[in-house]
Amino acid sequence: MNTYIGIDLGTSGTKFLLVSADGAILAENTQTYPVFYPHAGWSEQSPADWIAAAERGLERLLAGQDRAAVKGISFGGQMHGLVALDGEDNVIRPAILWNDGRTEKQTAYLNRIIGREKLSAYTGNIAFAGFTAPKLLWLRENEPENFKKIAKIMLPKDYLAYTLSGTFCTDYSDASGTLLLDVKRRRWSAEMCSLCGVSEAQLPALYESYRPVGTLKGEIAAKLGLSPSVKVVAGAGDNAAAAVGTGVVGEGGCNISLGTSGTLFVSSAGYKEDKVNALHSFCHADGGWHLMGCILSAASCNAWWSDKILMTSDYAAEQAGAEDALGKNDVYFLPYLMGERSPHNDVNARGAFIGMRPDTTRKQMTLAVLEGVAFALRDCLEAAKKNGVRIGRTKLCGGGAKSPLWRKIVAGVMNMPVELPQTEQGPAYGAAMLAMVGCGEYASVREAADAVVRVGETVLPDREAAFGYADRYALFKKLYPALKEFYRSANL
Repeated sequence: MNTYIGIDLGTSGTKFLLVSADGAILAENTQTYPVFYPHAGWSEQSPADWIAAAERGLERLLAGQDRAAVKGISFGGQMHGLVALDGEDNVIRPAILWNDGRTEKQTAYLNRIIGREKLSAYTGNIAFAGFTAPKLLWLRENEPENFKKIAKIMLPKDYLAYTLSGTFCTDYSDASGTLLLDVKRRRWSAEMCSLCGVSEAQLPALYESYRPVGTLKGEIAAKLGLSPSVKVVAGAGDNAAAAVGTGVVGEGGCNISLGTSGTLFVSSAGYKEDKVNALHSFCHADGGWHLMGCILSAASCNAWWSDKILMTSDYAAEQAGAEDALGKNDVYFLPYLMGERSPHNDVNARGAFIGMRPDTTRKQMTLAVLEGVAFALRDCLEAAKKNGVRIGRTKLCGGGAKSPLWRKIVAGVMNMPVELPQTEQGPAYGAAMLAMVGCGEYASVREAADAVVRVGETVLPDREAAFGYADRYALFKKLYPALKEFYRSANL
């Protein structure tokens, strides 16, 4: 049986999957690397670390496997990161990541001076601090010598695709997050390129996520023991790839991801522009579109709380016994550890516990962290509703989805059934499915999803907890507006 490689180039590491044509996972591994924080609010990585991780991960993935059966490779990847190459293909500076907050000034310039209305007309979106276009403006202003060297502008996964295939390319879903793409028309925006001082020649060729962009370079194929005819398929931004991996394609599907960041992703067959300037209107990996709300800290909030504050890695033990308090917790947590994107678009926002008393327990604070993330995702759901979207149920994926408690919280806060895929491997699984389509194993992304994605468990909302969470969410919504001016002036 033919096999396919899915690669998810994430923030903390890159995940590698070897998947058979029927969706069975044959091998997997993850290779980690560091994130650098050179200044408060900055977040960078070395692209060389991604390539080294790929070399290790692919060799380990293929050990003991039938390498002749591998037909295609594709990718999911962290979005928005700025990877800049010079004329000799040297990386000019460390990649500026999606959760980097240095571009407050540039984001304000785009939204206030250029104007949200113009940005929406050019791209279908307004500017958020993590997007690529504000990073280019920051680079032009603060590192002009580096800006002048730029010959190629890439996103993280596309740098890996370029290394493997030699093709300078991206896909529409990932390109949507640059604020340089006219999302409705699926082409680079001449107006945005002009505003950012770049030319279309510096931008990669655009492909649908399931289209082949080339084949493996001969020397790389030989090193890995693979055929040089193995196709390299464009791939997708991590959230679009994860949605494919959970079967959220076509009209009206929903996926919530509890990864490092958190997302609420609603797929659509047609283009929908966000009328409330709170969500992202992006191309989907199935050839359609989607609306997406993104919170910058999700499972990373629980990791911070458990690992750094409680100093324990036993997450299950910390969460044990908290179910009785669902919908009743008087402690609130604002999960804005890295600022916030949807719906507040505020790089100055920070995390906060509110409502502690002398009898507040460790268990209540742990529960508040999980609930705060779910409430922030509920903010995204409410913004989707304002755009006319109606959602009756959702898929759930990401590392946080492994927590039975968090699943029940999400079901209660959203007040809808939560479905967990039988095989939940995030963007890497969706990437493998895109490789299958690109190699002709399936005729479309929808056909691939119907063939290999199955629901393993459905979590229904507890009626009493849902009522309690409705009241508590109404209070949660008041917290950020009350603290907004404090965040702005405190310069935390």
